[in-house]
Amino acid sequence: MDFKKMLQIAADSDLPVLITGESGTGKEVAAKELHALGKRKNSHFVAVNCGAISAGIAESLFCGHIRGAFTGANREQQGFVRAANGGTLFLDEVAELPPEIQKSLLRTLQERTVTPVGSQREIRVDFRLVCATHRDLPFLVEKGLFRQDLYFRLAALPIKIPPLRERSDLKSIASSLWKESEPLTEQNFSTLQNYYWPGNIRQLKNVLERYALFKKHGYELESLLKTECDQLNEPPPPQYTPNNSEIEENLELCKGNKSRTAKKLGISRGKLYYYLRKNI
Repeated sequence: MDFKKMLQIAADSDLPVLITGESGTGKEVAAKELHALGKRKNSHFVAVNCGAISAGIAESLFCGHIRGAFTGANREQQGFVRAANGGTLFLDEVAELPPEIQKSLLRTLQERTVTPVGSQREIRVDFRLVCATHRDLPFLVEKGLFRQDLYFRLAALPIKIPPLRERSDLKSIASSLWKESEPLTEQNFSTLQNYYWPGNIRQLKNVLERYALFKKHGYELESLLKTECDQLNEPPPPQYTPNNSEIEENLELCKGNKSRTAKKLGISRGKLYYYLRKNI
């Protein structure tokens, strides 16, 4: 099922959602869209980068603390969980959660309460949890680096965002990112379709912003992407272009499966979609 359709379906429930995908695929954008589509859209969306949290202060940041709970606690802090009460708590890079917070988060999800540091009082909370990671959580569970019981809680509704090179809507994504008055050309789109995009949408955005700057000085998009390939130490994308009969023949051999067809033709699925729209 298309991940956009999955987001629309998931928005109708309060089940925890785990968004996975390569870096740069737009996991936070998807989380915000999920929030905007749901019944909590008029309440808070609290985004937390778990990879930037120090283990020593994680409990206080998530659960909050009361005044005097520790040295320097001059006033009460509500923490991320209570800040998201009534809305959505988005945990980006959730695989980086410190072990003590994994345990605390599991308890919060089970009991729907949070206990601030320095307090014995449990406070009821009501929030939608959405998490994201580019890492293989089942593998981390297998290695004992992530709690299995928490993983199953987080992955009640798993949604995987495909890498940009496998998406059929690259043209519309590029158009939405392009801010110049003069639109991108079909040649530009063809050039973009031929690239591998290891950095996904984030990289595409950077390339288009750079192209907008250099285009005024006579630089072509192809030359900028060639530089991109060289910097990433990867070969430039092949320039092979299948003709209509080759596409039709391989589609028939693969019984309409576009992923297998693209693989047989030696092109990306995104490029195959481009040629299907343009030529067939």
